[in-house]
This record gives sequence, C-alpha cells and structure tokens, in this order.
Amino acid sequence: MTITASANESPSWLLLVFSLARNNASLRVSIWRKLQRYGSIPLGNSGYLLPATPENRERFEWLAAAIRTGRGESSVVDVRSIDNFSPSQLKGKFSDARTRDYRQLLAQLKALPVSASNRDSRLARLRQRFQEIVSIDFFVSPLRAQVERTLNQPSSDGSQFEKPRRADYQKRVWVTRPRPGVDRVTSAWLIRKFIDAKARFVFGAEGRTPAHSIPFDMFEGGFGHRGDDCTFETLTKSFQIRDRKVGVIAQMVHDADLFDEKFGRNEGFGIDAVMKGWARQGLSDRELLDRGIELAEGLYRSIG
Repeated sequence: MTITASANESPSWLLLVFSLARNNASLRVSIWRKLQRYGSIPLGNSGYLLPATPENRERFEWLAAAIRTGRGESSVVDVRSIDNFSPSQLKGKFSDARTRDYRQLLAQLKALPVSASNRDSRLARLRQRFQEIVSIDFFVSPLRAQVERTLNQPSSDGSQFEKPRRADYQKRVWVTRPRPGVDRVTSAWLIRKFIDAKARFVFGAEGRTPAHSIPFDMFEGGFGHRGDDCTFETLTKSFQIRDRKVGVIAQMVHDADLFDEKFGRNEGFGIDAVMKGWARQGLSDRELLDRGIELAEGLYRSIG
C-alpha cells in the first residue's frame, strides 16, 4: 500500500496512525470506541481513515493528543491518494460501514413491540441513533432512505416474529445477498444442518428476490438482524435450536459481525478474514458459500 501525502493539493482523506502502550488497556478501548463513533474505517495496518473535513480533522487531532498524553505515539496525515484503493472503493467502504449501522437500527425498529408501554421513549432513542448515523454517513448509504421511511411509518404488525413451523421450511429456496461473509455462510450452514437439510441457496439483490424464496440476512423480510442479534442468532432463536456447540458459534459470529465485543470471542474474526481472503481471489458467490459452509462444519466439529 502506497499512500500519497498532500503537498499543494487539498487532501482527500485524513489518516490517523498511532501506537499505544500495551499496559494501557482502558485508553485503547476508549480510542477504539471514539473511532467507531466518528465513523472512521481501518486502513489495513496503517491506521484509521476519515474524509478530510474540518470537523474530522478536529476529531483526529483530539484523539492524537489523547494518545500522546497516554504515552503513545500518534500522527494525523493528510492523504491525497492510496494506490490500491480508488476513491470510489474507499467511498464504498464508508458506505458499507454505515449500511451495517442502518441495518442494525432497522432490525431494532422491526423488533419494537407495538403494545410496549415505553414504545415512544424507545422510538425516540432510535430516532436519535438514526441522526448519529446520518452525521457520519459521509457518502449516503443506500439504506438511509429506507430507515427514515420506517421511522416515519413504523410497521404495526409483529407477524415476522411469530415462531415458525419447521415443517413449513423444508426443501425450500433460501436467498441472501451476494458476496457472503461470516454471518451469511454460518447461517447457511445452520439452515442446512438444523432446519432444512435439502435447502437450496441463491443470491439476489434487495427487492429482486425469487418468488416464494425465504430471505435470510437481507435488509427486508425473512430472517435477519433483530434487535441486538445477528442473523445466525435470529435463526437459532426462531427455530429453537438448543445445541450447545451452536450456542458457542453464535457468540463467535455475533462478535465478528457486530463488532460490539459482547461475548469477548475472537474466533469469528478468523472466519471472516478467511472469507475476505477467498473473496479477493475472485471466487464466485457459490464457491464462497460452499467453502464457508465447510468451514463452519469444521468449526462445529472442533468444539469439545
């Protein structure tokens, strides 16, 4: 990776590079949380990236000062270009990150009970969260408008949360988004192993799914993120899968997919890294899914 720093030209990006003392765990967590709150994305091992705006510069300079105060080293670098990422690719990385945020918010909206006594206060918190995401949605995620519509006209039926009958989900076509990652491949494995042994998997874009197919890990409908649960957890709870090893995998997938350190498990990040490596090799969606299912089966068998 070659980073071209700005000379006379205005920078396109700001890069925060830093190192922290190993014994300062509290500062490490504090810095990581602020980087997430500011909407930055990691740039390999080089540091964290934000679009070059006065507000983002102030944020990075504040973090750099905090790191130095904590006996670490830090610099804020003006960046004009990065050789192995085009401007559109970098913008796509920011948009993808915000799409994940909107997606989690959308799941929380759909999980909000219509009859809850504290519905209004909970809805107000979700509206506030929406505004927080919008403030760091630098390149306008395609999911923003959908979440805004849902906030303005929240769904009034809770049918998607009824317990499904497993008999209704046999020999079905299950559809998910292209380029599957850790949550989608492990969910496909879970479906085939515990729910629908004859399941067929296809890939489709939002709003263009095959008729009578069952969406999973899509933004709309089917089985996806609900509340604080990733898709794997949603499927596990919906179909009441009580296998102990599945519960362990659910924790791994949750932490790798949602980045909230809820269970303190790092194994899922290894699966995610392998999936990204295969994707960079140009494997098709089908190959990625098949390999991911095999990887999940190996993980399952490895748990004592």
